[in-house]
Amino acid sequence: MNILIVGAGGFIGSHLSEEIGANHGDWAVTAVDITSSKIEHLLAQKKINFLRMDILKDLEPLEEQVKNCDVVFPLAAIASPLAYVKDPLQVFELDFEANLRIVRWAVKYDKRVVFPSTSEVYGMCPDEEFNEETSNLVTGPVGKQRWIYSCCKQMLDRVIYAHGVQNGLRYTLFRPFNWIGPRLDDIYRAENGSSRVVSQFMSNILHGKDINLVNGGNQSRCFTYISDAVDALIKIIENKGGCADRQIINIGNPYNELTIKELAVKIVELAKGYDKLQSNANGVKIVEMDSTDYYGKSYQDVQRRVPCVKKAESILNWKPVVGIDQLLTRTMDFYFG
Repeated sequence: MNILIVGAGGFIGSHLSEEIGANHGDWAVTAVDITSSKIEHLLAQKKINFLRMDILKDLEPLEEQVKNCDVVFPLAAIASPLAYVKDPLQVFELDFEANLRIVRWAVKYDKRVVFPSTSEVYGMCPDEEFNEETSNLVTGPVGKQRWIYSCCKQMLDRVIYAHGVQNGLRYTLFRPFNWIGPRLDDIYRAENGSSRVVSQFMSNILHGKDINLVNGGNQSRCFTYISDAVDALIKIIENKGGCADRQIINIGNPYNELTIKELAVKIVELAKGYDKLQSNANGVKIVEMDSTDYYGKSYQDVQRRVPCVKKAESILNWKPVVGIDQLLTRTMDFYFG
């Protein structure tokens, strides 16, 4: 099986490529990205073929790769809340328009698509846990540009679903819930809002900066270790008995729910055990900050986000196993151990 991973140089793509290279000898990966920094250690493997491409510009060669693959993962995306509010048109161009082209090529050449939706599509849904089949997808007003990412992903979900109904497209939509692990973000960038929350907090400690809790940090999230997530993706690729065909699947860890404030406290305490961080960790302050001051007026937040993973457990025979303390320790060991 030839698996085309568009965005292979990113967090998810690098770990998926690594797992396939290490444990799936009858699969080959065509890894497409504008950078290979996160997969340099894999490029000596014969079954991983890296192609440097800009998916906004290199359209003909990218279409050729879709034509020649068996399964395509369109993973390239901007996934930073700061970008949603500062440059929403760039988010739309990459996250929606570029990936829509890939989906259309997959339909044209009858290829299977495994597409990364997002937990963000549920928006401000009031359900206690988000269900793939029944939960409403609730976003805010147009002026809250933070929702453009969610809307881009949701629209692609609907387009892919429609192609399944009308054109027989084989697809799986998976919805990540706060996947965490090595190579998540560049923690050496000091800018607030440049990273996702775990790597942002680590970066702040590394640079001796206060940890800012947006709107008090009372929002809760469920954190999933990347090895658990990739295990689910491998089962989706294997697709035993067609179990994942035309399915929408949450991939998250509802057992790892905690508030952002609780997360900050855990990371600061763990940081005191690393030589590179100990001095700063002992002096760092955890301060509350208004979201308008942190992200700008176009931001809007979600109080709670918990996945229902019964479908993943049932059809994939999958369950997350890495707890929150182990998740954070493994991640911090990668950066500072």
